[in-house]
Amino acid sequence: MLTETVTTDIVVVGGGLAGVCAAIGAARQGSRVALVQNRPVLGGNSSSEVRVWVCGATAHGIHLFARETGIMGELYVENQFRNPDGNPYYWDLLLLEKVRAEHGIELFLNTEVSEVAADGPADAREIRSATGWMSGSERRITFRGGTFIDCSGDGLLGHLAGAESMRGSEPRETFGESWAPERPGEDMLGSTILFYTKDVGHPQKFVAPPFAVDIAATSIPQNRVIRETMNGCDFWWIEWGGDLDVVHENERIRDELQAVCYGLWDHIKNSGQYDADTLSLEWVGAVPGKREYRRFVGDHVLTQGDVLGQTEFEDRIGFGGWSIDLHPVGGVYASEKGSRHWHPDGNYHIPVRALYSRNVSNLWMAGRDISASHVAFGSTRVMATCGVLGEAAGIGAAVAGRLGVGPRSLAADHLPELHRAMVRADASLLGVVDDDPANLALAAEVSSSSRKSTLASTRSTRRIALDHDLALVLPVDPMLAEVEILVDAAEDTELLVELHSVGKPQNYLPAARERSVVVPVRRGRSWARAELGWEPDGAQNAVVVLRRNPLLEVHQGERAEPGTVTMRHRDLPPGEESPEQWRSWKETLHGTGICFRATAPTRAFGPEQAVGGYARPYGGPALWVSADAAEDPQPWLQLSWSAPQEIATIDLVLDDDVNEDLINLHHHRTPGDTMRTLVRTARLEALVGAQWQEIARLEENRERHRSFPFERPVHTASLRVVVEDTNGAPSAHLVALRAYGD
Repeated sequence: MLTETVTTDIVVVGGGLAGVCAAIGAARQGSRVALVQNRPVLGGNSSSEVRVWVCGATAHGIHLFARETGIMGELYVENQFRNPDGNPYYWDLLLLEKVRAEHGIELFLNTEVSEVAADGPADAREIRSATGWMSGSERRITFRGGTFIDCSGDGLLGHLAGAESMRGSEPRETFGESWAPERPGEDMLGSTILFYTKDVGHPQKFVAPPFAVDIAATSIPQNRVIRETMNGCDFWWIEWGGDLDVVHENERIRDELQAVCYGLWDHIKNSGQYDADTLSLEWVGAVPGKREYRRFVGDHVLTQGDVLGQTEFEDRIGFGGWSIDLHPVGGVYASEKGSRHWHPDGNYHIPVRALYSRNVSNLWMAGRDISASHVAFGSTRVMATCGVLGEAAGIGAAVAGRLGVGPRSLAADHLPELHRAMVRADASLLGVVDDDPANLALAAEVSSSSRKSTLASTRSTRRIALDHDLALVLPVDPMLAEVEILVDAAEDTELLVELHSVGKPQNYLPAARERSVVVPVRRGRSWARAELGWEPDGAQNAVVVLRRNPLLEVHQGERAEPGTVTMRHRDLPPGEESPEQWRSWKETLHGTGICFRATAPTRAFGPEQAVGGYARPYGGPALWVSADAAEDPQPWLQLSWSAPQEIATIDLVLDDDVNEDLINLHHHRTPGDTMRTLVRTARLEALVGAQWQEIARLEENRERHRSFPFERPVHTASLRVVVEDTNGAPSAHLVALRAYGD
């Protein structure tokens, strides 16, 4: 047996997506990181060992322009290029490659932390070290560091350190949550084991083991959807153990879940109810995918009210958007539906105060164990959100270490430093502007060769009956004067058009009606013009609602204009007991939209959008868009200073279309390997004397965030990026152009 000690700045325990993003986020800030994972692969529940698809703030397309950026977004976009069919082993490989690419990370797989040295009084503990056993290598390793991040899911590190925690469900009165029970309980969300099948092209038999559950003798066939075409996470409802201790009875839970898997397969193969003769069982999980255990208590406990009310935290460090998603304690055997969902109106903010322990001074947490009530946890627990919080904790820990302060002091006294580090890293933040004084671009005059100044989609591809209310989301800057809709009328009629504001900058649902116009429509084809005349106090999104009319058809366009989306209204289903939980508006015509014209010019895509401001849609698209290539074949965006600058690094943030719902495994397949809106080829130029000189190039690009450091600073008073080609978009899109002197 070998006994050794590893000393780093930060120790991350847990190698799921929270831990991976925490380690990478901290390492990119210059910290030395030990990443300790108790399994042979990274990815946790998303890995090939468990195979849960990665869900996040998009809520599978419920929320618009909501996909995560930062490290989680980087993983999504690269996986789409390498692995569009969702091979779980390719996902494992991507995570391993990303971690190994960071020289500041030391990775320790197969290492189970079981001892923690911590001291101090109960209200002011401090972790000194954590010790783990590396199975297969007979190594006992003690990890020392100034800061520890618990991304273990079950929260073992913090528990052993004496961190205050919660388990089960809090009573309704504790946080004033309507979805909480009247009395506290130990019930939690259960664990899941999945299975994959394969069509081998010839008959295959299956002999069920004697311990397989007789599915026909249970309520499962009546209460759950079963099809022979289902695979993996299609069976997310194979869940059990919520009324047990999901850690201490993990083996019992695993055995029961595997018995259910084999019983389901026996039912599909041998009941005679399914076309499964040539199907074979390809893979059955051996590691239960846990959903819930300990949640640590921070200086703020996120609640149902914070999620549904979208609380505007000043110390926001990330966002979520998945519904509050709670499951029956009986799991797969429950008579009620496998889950119930309550969606906020848009993405909600998460504060840094929920990511550190209130009684262990050097403990951060990310993933399933953050400071949240059981109800709020029903939303924050999904893995893309865990990854966002992991990056936030990693950056936060690194910034705090650089400043020589603890997490609480960072939150209270150093928010600008934290936010600037996160913005520069392109982390997933809503409503945080780039005000970094180190960004020389903020002091420059910005100009461009062209800009998109109109919003219109006029080329029809087909007609659609206006048998449901439709809504068109438009960015408004500075005003929305008139909107014209291409329609076909069976006879003379009227079109009722309403203009709604959205309430919050990250929302895309009608919240308050601002205008209502009745538009006369003559028989045949015409542009129905609604005079809206709306000039809000500042740039924001608007929702133009077209009320249903069976005499009318609208036209589908060939493409979606930037920042626009078409939605369809879904009627409340008969017998729906909770209308406040029903999401009536959902995107339709994804990637295209209805044919329309907004007559007033827009400032939403001007060059100034790419300097300072927001790095993702928030109250508008927040990006520069050039004119179409036919008009401006090599568009450029330029920074000019009154005096020469010494530029050491240039950062580009490009448009990876955060309205495209990506996935790591097989829930759905998004067309295309690379986001069309990304700039593919570009050159960076500096004005030297009277000549533009190329100083860097972007080639075959498929990434959102690109950084160009220079061995010798570039001395210039003018800098520009010239876009030579995109990955399919008809115009150049640029979210941010930044220049730094350090």
